[in-house]
Amino acid sequence: MNNPNQIKLPALPYAESALEPVISAKTISFHYGKHHQTYVDKLNQLISGTEFEGLPLEDIIRKTADNAEYTGVFNNAAQVWNHTFFWNSLTPEGGGKPAEGLMKNIAESFGSFEAFSDEFTKAAKTQFGSGWAWLVLDGTKLKVIKTANAETPLTMGVQPLLTIDVWEHAYYLDYQNRRPEYISGVLENLINWDFAEKNQNLNL
Repeated sequence: MNNPNQIKLPALPYAESALEPVISAKTISFHYGKHHQTYVDKLNQLISGTEFEGLPLEDIIRKTADNAEYTGVFNNAAQVWNHTFFWNSLTPEGGGKPAEGLMKNIAESFGSFEAFSDEFTKAAKTQFGSGWAWLVLDGTKLKVIKTANAETPLTMGVQPLLTIDVWEHAYYLDYQNRRPEYISGVLENLINWDFAEKNQNLNL
């Protein structure tokens, strides 16, 4: 019987094969079906019978951030949220450039779209080990940040607009150690600028 208090694995916003050839159905099957599902399952085990059971995912993340007693809860909760945000940051007909509103803010914040793209690519390439590169809104200014492991902008007082996952399980089956090739493929072909625009408009 389903427990209504459990955190659920959100459905993918597209078919597992929809991001090919940049990201294969096999990678999505493992990344979403195994890794993401495992974070959900582990989180539900950890919060069962605790003060966190039944809370929205974002509340669990904020309540357990920087608290050594709840590191396991935070890591799994943040990874559930980060991965869901990542899937929505991608779309089969993505890439290119954003619409006028977001493009204007990118130009004002970075100088040009090309400067943004270079900075975002550098952040994704240089994140040591496992982690994420993010485009975030800090007040009215856009910034590129990177986070390690399960760290998330949700705890930093900024609004995330989009992200790219640079954990090895995000690309290793398709690209092995060629992380830069994976990053450029995602930016050029899959980035969901409509999703980023909607997130920007939440705070403007």
